[in-house]
Amino acid sequence: MRRPTTIAPPKGKLGVMTVGMGAVATTFMAGVELVRKKMSQPVGSLTQMGTIRLGKRTDGRTPLISEFLPLAGLDDLVFGGWDIFPDSAYEAAAHAAVLSPEDLAKAKRFLSGIKPMKAAFDRDYVKRLDGKHVKKARNKYDLALQIKDDIKRFAKTSKASRLVMIWAGSTEIFLKPGDVHSTIKKFEEGMKKNNPAIAPSMLYAWAAITSGVPFANGAPNLTVDLPAMQELARQHNVPICGKDFKTGQTLVKTILAPGLKARMIGLNGWFSTNILGNRDGEVLEDPGSFKTKEESKLGALEYIMQPKLYPQLYGNMCHKVKINYYPPRGDNKEGWDNIDIFGWMGYPMQIKVDFLCRDSILAAPIVLDLMLFMDLAKRAGMHGIQEWLSFYFKSPMCAPQLYPEHDLFIQSMKLKNTLRWMMGEELITHLGSEYYD
Repeated sequence: MRRPTTIAPPKGKLGVMTVGMGAVATTFMAGVELVRKKMSQPVGSLTQMGTIRLGKRTDGRTPLISEFLPLAGLDDLVFGGWDIFPDSAYEAAAHAAVLSPEDLAKAKRFLSGIKPMKAAFDRDYVKRLDGKHVKKARNKYDLALQIKDDIKRFAKTSKASRLVMIWAGSTEIFLKPGDVHSTIKKFEEGMKKNNPAIAPSMLYAWAAITSGVPFANGAPNLTVDLPAMQELARQHNVPICGKDFKTGQTLVKTILAPGLKARMIGLNGWFSTNILGNRDGEVLEDPGSFKTKEESKLGALEYIMQPKLYPQLYGNMCHKVKINYYPPRGDNKEGWDNIDIFGWMGYPMQIKVDFLCRDSILAAPIVLDLMLFMDLAKRAGMHGIQEWLSFYFKSPMCAPQLYPEHDLFIQSMKLKNTLRWMMGEELITHLGSEYYD
């Protein structure tokens, strides 16, 4: 891909459309509003709090990313979306119980004005949920056209000059790419014939891409990880990215595992279990949805450790992941990890991790960064898979001939070098030999 010679300025409002207005989406919206009112800080957001080094270490050039790049400002964000329940964003946030009553009260007026559009929903794909706030149509193609109409209507009513869309809904059942996903023509014919391999999330993605709207997939669903969607994104010059927000346990895994591998410390086994009580936890009680999540959570370790390259260290490692729905925990997820490692002469050791995290609190800044970066990519003329955003995902998308990069530190370097490249700055290799010549 050629470096953009110009990046269109972020003029006007940026409309952020969330598919799903549950815990993650409403926590994100409320947080943005409180930051705008100077009542809170955007902790966890690279675009708002992160810096980027430019040039040599001795140059002293380390601007905020928000000052370095022509990103949309928080004051220019407007919000809309869909949900299977008719609750306003305030009612949904109160039900999710992520935010304290004090913080929720500060955002009540703002959130109360955000009401979801009817969702394209099919319980065959999310078996543990049911809602009445859903669209009706003859077939999936008609549903997708209704979503396109929603996009046009939202752009008009919100007076947004640009739009971005993110899947912040539940995990769908496990699906594999098939013939219906192989070409645009077959996919569109499949929608008209109600092909069961076409899930609701794919309808939103098709509607977004054909409307020229960047699409990010925050769940482990197949969605845009398909030849038809990727070709569609190229045709319409739309950036896409995914999949599955990297928040709690997998975030820790992609921090610890690269460190063990860098020191050539052996790994016999890694057992991970989670307890959570939010809607996501309830959905994952269904074996079909759990299979989708399990595939996403299992992939990171195998790619990071590269057992085929290091069979003596990682060739026999056992990796297990369990997720348990425990209603009393709510959105405050707990991840336990037991890591069996070995060192010099094969002597065994262990690492124990107990991460008591807040799922939506960790996800909200990811949503913000993705929406701002995807809008930037669109204005820079970038399209198709945005691999440089792998930093934010458990199961990052990449070109078919590549393996995905899961190492958080390599992902971070790739992201920042992409930002430098976009702005015509020198890429940083961290070689540093020039300081000693």
